[in-house]
Amino acid sequence: MIIKGNIVDIFNKKIFKGEVVFEYGKIIDIRKSNHTLDNYILPGFIDAHIHIESSMLIPSEFAKIAVIHGTVATVSDPHEIANVLGVKGVDFMISNGKKVPLKFNFGAPSCVPATSFESAGAIIDSNDIKEMMENPDIKYLAEMMNYPGVLLDDSEVFAKIQHAKNNNKPIDGHAPGLRGDDITKYISAGISTDHECYSYDEALEKLEKGMKVIIREGSAAKNFDSLVDLLPEHFKNIMFCSDDKHPDDLLLGHINQLCERAVRKGIDVFKVLEVACVNPVKHFNLDVGLLQKNDPADFIVVKDLKNFKVLETYINGELVAKNGKSFVKSVDFEVLNNFNIDKKKLLDFRVDSSSSKIRVIEVLDGELITNKLELDSLIINGNLVSNIDKDILKITVVNRYKNTKPAIAFIKNFGLKEGAIASSVGHDSHNIIAVGVSDEEIYKAVNLLIENKGGICAVNSFKDKIVSLPIAGIMSDKSAEEIGKSYAELDLIAKQMGSKLIAPFMSLSFMALLVIPSLKLSDKGLFDGTSFQFIPLEIN
Repeated sequence: MIIKGNIVDIFNKKIFKGEVVFEYGKIIDIRKSNHTLDNYILPGFIDAHIHIESSMLIPSEFAKIAVIHGTVATVSDPHEIANVLGVKGVDFMISNGKKVPLKFNFGAPSCVPATSFESAGAIIDSNDIKEMMENPDIKYLAEMMNYPGVLLDDSEVFAKIQHAKNNNKPIDGHAPGLRGDDITKYISAGISTDHECYSYDEALEKLEKGMKVIIREGSAAKNFDSLVDLLPEHFKNIMFCSDDKHPDDLLLGHINQLCERAVRKGIDVFKVLEVACVNPVKHFNLDVGLLQKNDPADFIVVKDLKNFKVLETYINGELVAKNGKSFVKSVDFEVLNNFNIDKKKLLDFRVDSSSSKIRVIEVLDGELITNKLELDSLIINGNLVSNIDKDILKITVVNRYKNTKPAIAFIKNFGLKEGAIASSVGHDSHNIIAVGVSDEEIYKAVNLLIENKGGICAVNSFKDKIVSLPIAGIMSDKSAEEIGKSYAELDLIAKQMGSKLIAPFMSLSFMALLVIPSLKLSDKGLFDGTSFQFIPLEIN
């Protein structure tokens, strides 16, 4: 086959009229050719760090949408399903991903459970990592979230790192806010990337110390604007990622959107494309073509180099999308889950107290980090309750793997004036997490998820709406269009109930993520992510 257009040669920083000749999935020639076409041919986009599960789609359904936006490959951490189902969950993702053309590159989750301060559904230890690292389908050791373990020379952490080194596979990082001697030691362990930078200075320090920085722009965490000015000088060591992308956002765009925004800021297009297309292939040693002779025929055709509207996407020479239509087909799959608790009682959400002050989680919109506040409590009949007027709402995390008492705390900036929202997508252990204006509404929302063995929901005095997530309690068995529409409806309900957050359900899902400071809630209690220890809710 021959595809003609303006060839974008990223390596030599030039564009010329030409044609790409390919057969049997390989490019056999790229040559100059006279034509009148005004389109552009370039390597496909790569998401350098993503949890496919956060799209609420299985890999095969994710692929159907991603290819429309010119994505040909991902560097995927199956950490979410691993926390629910262990190695069996990772195998599910690999197997399902192989059934479609998009090139999923899965890593071995390094932190299952993410910490010892929460209850997950499985454990992946260093012996499991050893076996996984020897598997050619596992491309890297996924994000080392246990940075305290690295800093404290934890033997189990270093055993996992060593297994990756023994197999010459990269080690992905996760070190939000780590600076100075701590980040130096973290890097010296062999950890080569970080997607958790949320300030220019932090990212610059990590770049100067030899790390690759992955600029993240997801549905909840949005760091593009803070970090993109590093790109012109440091483009050789930068990549783009979404990390967590909800289905309604994925329908609108993917890495192509970041290219458009970077070029709009006046950044050289060749540098932008090196970040979006080339650097992930080189760093993670991916079998993905870069529009070179003898490469796999993985490339895209775009209308221009400003908006990056994708006209065609090719993977291994197969046309997988054209003009917004995907040719990736749905496939059969097994439904796996791990949900083992009884319904909760209303009294389970009561907090007997006489304390006038409490510690409160402050949500920061568009960030995974939170602040730690000390605020006045509201006590009615001896029970600590939500204070709607001051936007201090009760939040709970409920262990979904065994029957235990729910953990309770309070949170600011969710803004709900009525009802409650809940989710069994609760990073990283995926216990049930809910926030609401009253114990009664929280109780209703939590039990609705227990009845359905997973999902996201919104409840109020007028209606209850749930989007079921039967696969591990975190993914749908539906298409992106179906789940995207249902999710958008739920998102709207949450905002009609008062939330001003950009993505209230995505923000909620990260309030149990203990490895991101500063104050979070696990199923075992309120957790200070800075000192890495539990702290009491009440201030005496």
